[in-house]
Amino acid sequence: MSESSPTEAPDSSRTLELRVPEMDCPSCAGKVENSVDRLEGIDGIDPRVTSGRLVVEYDPTRTSEAEIRDRVRAAGYAVESSASELTVSVPEMDCASCANKVENALEGVEGVREIEARPTSGRVTVAVADGTDVETITAAIGGAGYDATPMSDGSEPTGDEQPIWKSRRAVGTAIGAALMTVGMALEFVFSAADPTLVTLAGRPYELSHLLFILAAAVAGAPVLRNGYYSVRNRSLDIDFLMSAGIVASIAAHHPFEGAMLAVLFSVAELLERFSMDRARDSLRELMQLSPETATVRREDGTEETVPADDLEVGDVVIVRPGEKIPADGVVLEGESAVDQSPITGESVPADKAAGDEVYAGTIPESGYLEIDVESAADDSTIARIVRMVEDAEREKTEREQFVDRFASVYTPIVVALAIAVAVGPPLLIDASWNTWFLRGLTLLVIACPCAFVISTPVSVVSGITSAARNGVLIKGGRHLEAMGESDVLAVDKTGTLTEGDLSVTDVIPLEGADESDVLRRASAAERRSEHPIARSIVGYAESQGIVADDDEPAVSTFEALTGKGVRAEVDGDTHYVGKPDLFDGLADLEHVHRTTDGGTTLERTGNEATHETGYDSPSQCEREGCLDVLEDIVPDLEAEGKTVVIVGTEDRPIGVIAVADRVRPEAKWAVSRLQDQGVRVVMLTGDNEGTARAIAEAVGIDDYHAELLPDEKLEWIRRLEREAGSGDRDDDDGGHVAMVGDGINDAPALATASVGIAMGAAGTDTALETADVALMGDDLTRLPYLYELSGKANGVIRQNIWASLGVKAVLAAGAPFGIVTVIHAVIVGDMGMSLGVTGNAMRLANVEPETPDGLEVGDDGRH
Repeated sequence: MSESSPTEAPDSSRTLELRVPEMDCPSCAGKVENSVDRLEGIDGIDPRVTSGRLVVEYDPTRTSEAEIRDRVRAAGYAVESSASELTVSVPEMDCASCANKVENALEGVEGVREIEARPTSGRVTVAVADGTDVETITAAIGGAGYDATPMSDGSEPTGDEQPIWKSRRAVGTAIGAALMTVGMALEFVFSAADPTLVTLAGRPYELSHLLFILAAAVAGAPVLRNGYYSVRNRSLDIDFLMSAGIVASIAAHHPFEGAMLAVLFSVAELLERFSMDRARDSLRELMQLSPETATVRREDGTEETVPADDLEVGDVVIVRPGEKIPADGVVLEGESAVDQSPITGESVPADKAAGDEVYAGTIPESGYLEIDVESAADDSTIARIVRMVEDAEREKTEREQFVDRFASVYTPIVVALAIAVAVGPPLLIDASWNTWFLRGLTLLVIACPCAFVISTPVSVVSGITSAARNGVLIKGGRHLEAMGESDVLAVDKTGTLTEGDLSVTDVIPLEGADESDVLRRASAAERRSEHPIARSIVGYAESQGIVADDDEPAVSTFEALTGKGVRAEVDGDTHYVGKPDLFDGLADLEHVHRTTDGGTTLERTGNEATHETGYDSPSQCEREGCLDVLEDIVPDLEAEGKTVVIVGTEDRPIGVIAVADRVRPEAKWAVSRLQDQGVRVVMLTGDNEGTARAIAEAVGIDDYHAELLPDEKLEWIRRLEREAGSGDRDDDDGGHVAMVGDGINDAPALATASVGIAMGAAGTDTALETADVALMGDDLTRLPYLYELSGKANGVIRQNIWASLGVKAVLAAGAPFGIVTVIHAVIVGDMGMSLGVTGNAMRLANVEPETPDGLEVGDDGRH
């Protein structure tokens, strides 16, 4: 889709501004600029990378807007439109040839700028000039032989709910099949009861012949009707080929073949429509996640049921257990476990209480909720997901482009060959017209590339919708392909392998203090600090119920010591909380005594468990638990990537607190599964070497690079691509490298990678809009699933393409020798392969994420 906003320049040239969102780097801009510059009449090109816009000055007498847009697409970039868009449902448009006819019919309509026909979802989206109404569009589509319904009238956008087997075409096909069966019985079994009814042009027509003609007329009526529109729209498609075959068979006094062709092809079309409806079901399920109605609490306290589409920001909705939440919002009152699997793919319900964010389409399981609506229905997270899944069809994959190019050459060649086979031998060597006509007719049927053309898009739609149901949003077929072809995954540390928030991992009381006392004093001193470490200590103390309002220490003379920690008067004594260096010249940290009763240490990776401190050192005195904090505790904690905070007074230390960004519980399992799949996992982080090494060891990553600036991460992505492509770092031909991060902080590296994957994108506009793939929940278990799905999708696409080509080649080779008949061509080449490629694509819906039953525990007790 494109945006065309031409304005007259003073020198009679025009300026066209296009939105090209994928043009996000100088290299992209160069490719687009070079492609457009090939046109005549281009006066100036201004690619604006930061805003994703292309401004072109051109001479309208020498080139056109359409040609400029085509050159942008030829460079491999989609053009979006800000023009008015109209979307209509065309459920009978279920194959590429149907889409071509619809596009041809709309091309001549005044005011139509861009056309996108998507047979996999049965929709047509048209960018139109102001003043062009939807009736004009539906009338034009009707002129191509298809019923079109505006999407805005509440119709089902992905097809009719009526079963295809109860449709008018199915009834006509059944009647035609019955007539043909009776005709076959008369001609081949009860020939004595098959009287000659009339003789025309010297040819006798028995009752069976008339039954065959009637069968062809009834069952083939939709085919002939579509063939007529194919002729009107100059489309060499399957309907034209089949119509020509039916008419030619009857005209050449082969009514049985004509009836057989009409009935079998109509059955094939019904089966293909049934298969396509199955593919559309997955998209329909996404659309049906949001409820149709919502219960709104008005200011006077009354409740009113309204359509969910009518909700406004600021409304308060009431959701009871088992009901779907109608809009994104924040919980005002109530508590409940909420099933968020439609959005995030999480199998375990999330506990929600006042102040927590909830999403449309999710379901409270146990409690009553009152929710403040924060987004309109068409702007909810689930609505954006549905739009993006639909929009994923707009961008053709490399294989789809290959298939389209191949089919555009293949079909005319086979049609020409069919004509040559039908008339060549009779004219050249006086062979039988009857025999060679049937062989040419067989080749004409084989010429239809229907199964071949749908082999890729039906697989892409099946894969993308299956992923969306499992909390993985893939923004296009080419990203699905690229994901499966990448064998290197670069991962960010903070917010990806770790949870992204600092938290207390260890508390080691000293000199007779207990854990509560250490946390009580530390949180009191840190309460006035804004430092993230301070907030983590205060938050942890509060979560443990350490500080009650009636027991809060008296704090005075607070002072932040930049780069070291804080100093404060707590209950009248001066306390210090900060780095070990803060205690230089103060309390002696080299000879302290741990508390042996009540002292606890949280488990190393942060899962809340406690055990003995476990620090042993040669005793410096007769007291039990004698140790050197600087030699025995600090190095061990820092080696694990933790930040050490000492709590004490001028005279003595009270305790040691370790703070770290916790490793996600599933990180080690996910990395292990990726490596089992043959993926090389590389960690790229801006954190220090010690922390990076500790996290890498904890999750099982051997290859990591620390202390990287954003531009250095970007360079590492390019280096990994070169290595993946050829194994030679100096080779410019790169392989595919995917990167997973938080979608914002690592934007340059994510944009440079072959596939950028955003973590935890649910409710995050930026991540949803910019990522190639978005993991809707903070769940690393979806990464192995994504690789498995993408790999299988690529395999299915290859199987479909080569199976379609192979079957067509075998049938075409056998047709001139009479080995393959019209029946074989229809049943195997068209009906069979269409069902085969669709059924093969549907296997992708069976790929499910693997969720570990429990986390693997190592010898050191870590998860």
